[in-house]
Amino acid sequence: MTASETKTAKPLDGWRVLVPRGGPWGDSVAASLRAMGAVPVVAPLINFAPTTDQDALDAALARLQAGEYDWLTITSATTVDVLYAHRIVIPATTKVAAVGETTAAALQAVGYDVALMPELDNSAAGMAEKIISIEPDAQRILSLRSEIAKPVLSVMLTEAGHDVDSVVAYRTVGVPVTERIRRDVENGRINAILITSGSVAKQVREQFPEIPDTTMLAAIGPRTAKDAEKAGLPVTAIADKQTVDALIDTVSRFTLPHAADEFAP
Repeated sequence: MTASETKTAKPLDGWRVLVPRGGPWGDSVAASLRAMGAVPVVAPLINFAPTTDQDALDAALARLQAGEYDWLTITSATTVDVLYAHRIVIPATTKVAAVGETTAAALQAVGYDVALMPELDNSAAGMAEKIISIEPDAQRILSLRSEIAKPVLSVMLTEAGHDVDSVVAYRTVGVPVTERIRRDVENGRINAILITSGSVAKQVREQFPEIPDTTMLAAIGPRTAKDAEKAGLPVTAIADKQTVDALIDTVSRFTLPHAADEFAP
C-alpha cells in the first residue's frame, strides 16, 4: 500500500454493517458508516406502533401541557417522536430528563429543553438516582415508556416518595427481514451487526439463529450488552457510551475478519 493510499484509507473500508432500524435514524447511521468507509445494510428488525391505550396517553399528555407535572422522564428517542407527532408543548415549569446523549439530542432537535441527563449511568436506574439526588421533596413525575420497558424508573421514584404516572407511549414490534438479508448474515457476508437495544437483540437472536463466529455483534453500551447476552448473543464489542458515534468508533477499532474472502462466491 502506498503512502497516499494509507492516508486516504478509512477505518471501516471493506466492512458490511447491518443497521437494525430504518427511518431517519437508520439513514443517519448509514451516512456515518459510509463516511467511515463501510457499506451499510439497512435492515429494520423493529418498528414502533401506537399504544393500545391511546386514551391513557392522551390524558397524560393533556395533563403535561396543563403544567401538572414537575418532571417528564424520557428514556428513548422514539418517545420524542411520539411527543413531536402530538405537537406537545412542554410548559417551562416542567423539567425534562433524558436517559442519555442520543435521547437528549432527539429532544433538542425538535425544540425541547433538557434539564437533566445522568453523567455516568445512562439507564432508567441512573436517571432515577439522579432525580432522587436533587429532589428531596415529592415531585409529580410523568414517565413515558415503551410497552415492554421494565418499570425500574417508576418503581425507584415511587419508593423515594415521588408521585409517578407511568404511561405507555408506544409499542415495539418485530419486523421480518428479507430472505436475502438472512442468507447474507448466515453466510458471513455481514461483517458486523449493530445491537442498539434489548428489542433489537431479541430480534437478532430470533431472526438469525445461525450467526458465524466471525460476525461482530456490537452493543451500544453495557446495559444493551447485558440484554443481548440474556438473549443468547455472544457480544463482541461494547461501546463505552450509549451513542451511535461511540458504537461506530468501537467497531472501527477492530480488524475486518476474512477481508480476503469478501468477494468470494
